[in-house]
Amino acid sequence: MGSFKTDRPLRVVFMGTPEIAVPPFEALIAAGHRVVLAVTQPDRPKGRGGKLAAPPVRLAAEAHGIPVAQPERVRRDEGFARQLKELAPDVAVVIAFGQILPQAILDIPRFGCINIHASLLPRYRGAAPINWAIANGDKETGLATMRMDAGLDTGPTYLEAVTPIHRDDDAVSLAARLAGMAGPLIVATLERVQDGMRPAPQDDARATLAPILRKEDGEIDWRRPARDIVNRLRAFVPWPGSFTSCRGERWKVIAAQAGDGPLRGAAPGTVARVDGDSILVAAGEGGVRITELQVPGKRAMSVRDFLNGRPVQKGEVLGG
Repeated sequence: MGSFKTDRPLRVVFMGTPEIAVPPFEALIAAGHRVVLAVTQPDRPKGRGGKLAAPPVRLAAEAHGIPVAQPERVRRDEGFARQLKELAPDVAVVIAFGQILPQAILDIPRFGCINIHASLLPRYRGAAPINWAIANGDKETGLATMRMDAGLDTGPTYLEAVTPIHRDDDAVSLAARLAGMAGPLIVATLERVQDGMRPAPQDDARATLAPILRKEDGEIDWRRPARDIVNRLRAFVPWPGSFTSCRGERWKVIAAQAGDGPLRGAAPGTVARVDGDSILVAAGEGGVRITELQVPGKRAMSVRDFLNGRPVQKGEVLGG
C-alpha cells in the first residue's frame, strides 16, 4: 500500500496530537491533499520545569504554514464549530486527537470524520489499544480506518493494515511502526472513499475494550504468570511503567525476562535467587528475571550496580 500523488485533492481538516499523528499528517500533504486546518490539544506543561510544550502536530503544521486550532474542549466550543463550517472541509482525518467529537462536528465534513485507530477493530476500542494489545500477549495488531459515529470507536470500517507484535516490541517501538503505516493507509482510504467505497459495520459481538491507562496498572501483581508480567512491562512504557515495592521503597522495573520453569516452594513475589546481574522473582507461573531497576531520585541502573548499594537476599518478598 504505497504512497502516491492524488489527482483528486480534498480539503482536509486534520485532528491529532502526539508523535504518532505526524506521519499521516505529512502523508496527506505529500499526496497533494489540501490540509486547511490542523486541530490539536492545547500546549501542556512538560518536564521538571513545567514549561509549556507544543504538541508534535502543532509543530508539524507550523512548519508547513498550516493554520492551527487548539480548543480546550471541542464539545463546548461553539466558535470552533463555526470555524469548521466556514472551512467547508471535504473530510476530517482524526488520529490520537484526545477528545471525543460531538455529532454536530461529525456531520460537518462532506465525507464525514475518518479515524485512524491503532487496532484491528472491533478489538481494542478505546484510548490505549497499543498498550493493551502488548499487555495481553497478542501476536499481531494493526490499524483500521473508520467513519466515526457518536459511539466509542464503533463506526463502520474502511481498510486495515496488519503488523506482527515482536517479542522485543514495547509500546514506543510498536507505536512508531504503526505511525509509519498510517500515512499510506489513510491516503488509500481517501482514494477509495472518493471512488464510492462504503464502510463495513463492525461485529459488536467481537468487540473488546482498551481503557485509558491508570497509574495502578503499573503495579506488578506477582500472582500473574511470568510472561504476563513481562508483557505488561513492555506495554506500559513510558507510562505508568512497571513497579513493585521492597522494604517500603518503590522499585521501578526497567528490564526483565520471563522464565517458564516452575520455582518450587517459592510464593509469588519471593526472591528465589540473586546472582551477579539479575534477581529472579517467583511469579504465579514461572519466574521473572529482573536485570535493570530504578528507585526514586536515582537513574536506572543494572542489577549489578543496584546490588552494590542495596543487597537483596533470597527469600525476601516484593510487593504488597
